[in-house]
Formats: sequence, structure tokens, C-alpha cells
Amino acid sequence: MFAKINTDLTISDGFIKEGRQSWHFVFCLSCFCVRKGDKMARLMDLLLGLAKWPAALLAVLSLPALVQALHYLQLGNLRFFAFAGGAFLYLALKIIAAARSNISMQILAHELTHTFFALLTFHKVVHIHLNMDESGGAMGFKGKGNWLITIAPYFFPLFLFFMMLAVTFFSSKIPDSLMVNGVFGYFFAYHLESILVQIHGEQPDFQEVGFPFCWLFLPGANLFACSAVLAFNNGGWLSVEKYVTAVCKLNMRNITEIMSYFIG
Repeated sequence: MFAKINTDLTISDGFIKEGRQSWHFVFCLSCFCVRKGDKMARLMDLLLGLAKWPAALLAVLSLPALVQALHYLQLGNLRFFAFAGGAFLYLALKIIAAARSNISMQILAHELTHTFFALLTFHKVVHIHLNMDESGGAMGFKGKGNWLITIAPYFFPLFLFFMMLAVTFFSSKIPDSLMVNGVFGYFFAYHLESILVQIHGEQPDFQEVGFPFCWLFLPGANLFACSAVLAFNNGGWLSVEKYVTAVCKLNMRNITEIMSYFIG
């Protein structure tokens, strides 16, 4: 599936005089952009392939620091209680209505997360498909792909991420109130439910990436992603930066202590 060339593209008469030359220029420009994108996608796939097992090792080694850094989130405030209230509201509505998970929305979020990380790693997305019977979905892209595209839906909170961006870029139009924190908590609970529903032993994406890698990488990745959302709810991106800094410092201290223990 190929994108259509925009025939409304205008080029100055001084630069191209004949229509045939114009079409030739647009065609060459399009081919250049596609080749450039393909090269970047292959480069990203190569780099992520090399970083796969180091990323899994880092996720495992970072677990103690990720837990220790939760102390720096300062959760005993009204923002967090509003956040927790939104999460409990989601849970209460699920229980009262005796409703099962919104499978269609989960499938859509799942495929959109695949799509988001495919675009981040310079892959051209060619289609997104959702099965009408809610049995699943699929998305396709050009290129080989990488493990990050495959397992991103199992730790990355896509909806929450874009909500964080919306609050950041439209802060003048979005009121700074506890209601916003409650909405974050509501979708945080939705994200956790989606993760719990999707993670199981028969998941095809896990089979593609490899179960050992998933069990090593996903716990730390999920803890980091969820903690980053909690930090943002508490104090925006500055709080996220402080949390990440605390994790890095604690990681260095823990690794140093482990090395000194074995070295003596």
C-alpha cells in the first residue's frame, strides 16, 4: 500500500518549466524520502536489536531503585487522593455494572501503541485492522520491525501519555483542579486493567520477542511507566525528572555496592 503523491504540490516556474520535468522531480523527491525513511528504520532496528538484552538486564537491575524511588513521589497529598479516587471510581463502576472489560477499546489502544512505536522508529505504517468480533486486531508497517514495537502495548500507557501532553501544551485552557487528577486516576486504572488482561502465556507478541526477555524486561518497564505517571500527577514533568534522577542515583549506588561486595 503506497501513499498517493499530492498533485497539488506547486513548484516555481523559474525552477521547472515543463510538466514532465515537474513530475520527474516530485517522483525523485518521493523516492528519496522513502529510501531515507527505510534507512532510518533499518538503523533503528539494528540499534534496538543490539540493545535488547542490555535493556532487559538494566530493567532487572533497576527494580530495587525503582521501588526505593517511590519514596520521593510524596503521595500523601490531595492530588494523589484525587488520583486514587478516580482509580477507585473506575473499579466501582466495573463492579456495580458487572461489566466486562471494554475489549474493543483495549484492542484499539493496543494497535495504536504498536503504531505509535512503529512511527517513532521510522517505520511507515500501512494499515490498522480491528476484527469485528472483538477477537483481536492487527497493524502493518514496512520493514523488519523491532522488539520495542512488539511489546510496547504491555507497558506503555498511550492514552495517559497523550493526556500528559495535552495538560502540558494546553495548560492555559485546562484548569489546574483535582478533577484533572481524578481523570488521570481513572485512566490509570483502565491502563492497569488492560495490562493485566493482555499479559498471559499465549500472547503471540511474547512468543515473537521471547518469553525470557518479556519476564525480565516488563516488570521494570511497567513499574517505571506507572511511577512516571504518578510523578506527573504530583508535579508535572519536573516531578518526573526528579523521579528519574532519583532512580539513576539509586541505581548507581546499588550497582556500586553490589560490585564492591563481590570484588571485596
